[in-house]
Parts: sequence; C-alpha cells; structure tokens
Amino acid sequence: MALKTRVQIRQEFAQRGLSITGWARQNGFSPVMAQHILNDDDRNPKRKCLRGESHNIAVALGLKDGLISRPANVPAFSMTAAA
Repeated sequence: MALKTRVQIRQEFAQRGLSITGWARQNGFSPVMAQHILNDDDRNPKRKCLRGESHNIAVALGLKDGLISRPANVPAFSMTAAA
C-alpha cells in the first residue's frame, strides 16, 4: 500500500463526505487523537505515531506502514472499505 500525506487523507474524507470525528468513532478511535494526527505537520510531526492508539490511527489512515494492534473484540477496518 502506498503511503499517503495528511493532505491526501483530508481530501479523501472531503470526497467521501466523511468527518474525521465520525470516522474515528465508527472505528473505535479517539476523535481528538485522530484530529491531532491529521492536523499535524507532515515534515516535522509532534506525534510520531510510534505505538498505541496513535500508531493504530496512522496505520488505519495510511500514513505509515505497520500492523494494527487491537483487542480481539474490536473489528478490523480500512479507509478503502468505507463508502
């Protein structure tokens, strides 16, 4: 999967008519954390998204490669699966 920039991800949300908050809630993430990650700077981000929820959000959005670590009772998801 090709990695995306934050601008590209925000454009995808706009094209699909999705809010970042709605996407985060639908996928079991903190809306505030998702907003922080998407509003961060691509070149020098404050959140490095190295572990935990920020890592999972970045992987789910396509900002970084990796595996999503979630409890067994939380469903998997993808940006491409949402319509």
